[in-house]
Amino acid sequence: MRLVAFLRAINVGGHTVAMEALRREFAALGLDDVETFIASGNVIFSATAGALPSLERKIEARLLASFGYDVKTFLRTADEVGAIARHRAFPEARLRDAGAFCVGFVAEPLRPAARRSLAALRSDVDDFHVHGREVYWLCKLRQSESKFSNVRLEKALGISSTFRGVPTIVKLAAKQGW
Repeated sequence: MRLVAFLRAINVGGHTVAMEALRREFAALGLDDVETFIASGNVIFSATAGALPSLERKIEARLLASFGYDVKTFLRTADEVGAIARHRAFPEARLRDAGAFCVGFVAEPLRPAARRSLAALRSDVDDFHVHGREVYWLCKLRQSESKFSNVRLEKALGISSTFRGVPTIVKLAAKQGW
């Protein structure tokens, strides 16, 4: 089965990792056909069917041992990545006017309390849409001009996450034919 690992804290915040080193770590875990997509912690690979949460923990343990810091891992199947790329979280008119449109990956669908906490983060600048294990973030301004951040989401919801620009996900899915 073809999978994508969306990794938190790769080539941000002073944690620089060469993509060749990242590919080597995944191959050392016995994963096949390993490739990276842009240098921001997107690793595509093949693995036998199995429990994805245990594979996420296995990857996290390997990367911690190799790189010396926690790298939270969010796995999605090829079909899931294709569905994320096609999902219409907001009307097209709002997307055209947006400064940024991102998707956040979380481990589990948000519980009602987490959804309420996310709703409290809405502002005149930032809006959110939850679909499955993804949190879509629409920002009227540039990302850097918003008060919202991945860290703020994690603190408010008490969970880990990692964000990617939706255009990146669309390009990834298109490149892979998903």
